[in-house]
Amino acid sequence: MDLSNLKPAKGSVKKSKRIGRGQGSGKGGTSTKGTKGQQSRTGYSRKIGFEGGQMPLQRRIPKFGFRNPNRVEYTGLNLDRLQEIAEKHKVDAIDVDFLYANRYIQKGEKVKILGRGELTAKLNVKVHAFSSSAKSMIEEKGGVAETV
Repeated sequence: MDLSNLKPAKGSVKKSKRIGRGQGSGKGGTSTKGTKGQQSRTGYSRKIGFEGGQMPLQRRIPKFGFRNPNRVEYTGLNLDRLQEIAEKHKVDAIDVDFLYANRYIQKGEKVKILGRGELTAKLNVKVHAFSSSAKSMIEEKGGVAETV
């Protein structure tokens, strides 16, 4: 046996069906596309989501409301959580880099401090936004609430 004897296994290679090559071939005329209609024409391509004239799903489902493209999404951190973080890491200054380094937020997230819970530590907090109650509570304890 050598390279000149090699051939594929019997039945593994099929010849492609040659359509549209005249009536004598048996596959001429309509070229297996059926008779008439939109799909038998050249250049036809069905639109994505086309359902044969039935109202497509994306148009049947009701749409409502408004999505503001300029909305700024914040990750909320409450005062009680800030207190836990301060006690755990024994720090008096918390900023976005510190929160990211210790995996409290992910890269690129904006942080807003919210007013739930009690704060006993004097903290210097430097983040993107504060609720009014959180800001007043931080400043009441002698800390600084600074916006980035």
